[in-house]
Amino acid sequence: MGVAQAQIQKGNVMVGGNLANINLGLDDPKVFSVDITPKAAWFIQDNLALGGYVNFGLSTTKNAPTTTNYGVGALGRYYAGKDVEVLNHGRFFAEATVGIGGTSVSKGGANTNGLNLSVGPGFAYFITPNIGLETLLKYNGLVGFGNTTAQNSLNLSFGFQVYLPGQRTANKVKGDIRN
Repeated sequence: MGVAQAQIQKGNVMVGGNLANINLGLDDPKVFSVDITPKAAWFIQDNLALGGYVNFGLSTTKNAPTTTNYGVGALGRYYAGKDVEVLNHGRFFAEATVGIGGTSVSKGGANTNGLNLSVGPGFAYFITPNIGLETLLKYNGLVGFGNTTAQNSLNLSFGFQVYLPGQRTANKVKGDIRN
């Protein structure tokens, strides 16, 4: 069994997060921005995980409006089958989320709070059997209330996930050790 298959089995747990839009401006204008999204999911069957996420983002520029975004909701992730395993250590996946969220721009900018949806492809590269580095390209849509009723964006993020064995996997390993 390849490294990329071992941790995406039914009963296992995935925890980690993505970082997007990290920017520390060194020139004028002074810019600071970061977007952090912790995640946790449980594999309800091989290759399919369901769970949740939390999101917080902040972008500030000297003498310009500050943008804050937030969200919380459910996520689903499906890993492509073994036939598309890359170098025995990587796996393509698709991720979709649905939740509540908002984006607020200070000084009279666009503000929207409501239903937050996202979907997109990603790639996980397993540097160890339990840790995957990943990149994710997602379309994000926000529809709701505020002075702007809809906002859309395309985000590229990088992050990591830790894959932990569930009870079923742990019991199988203990059984294998005893035999």
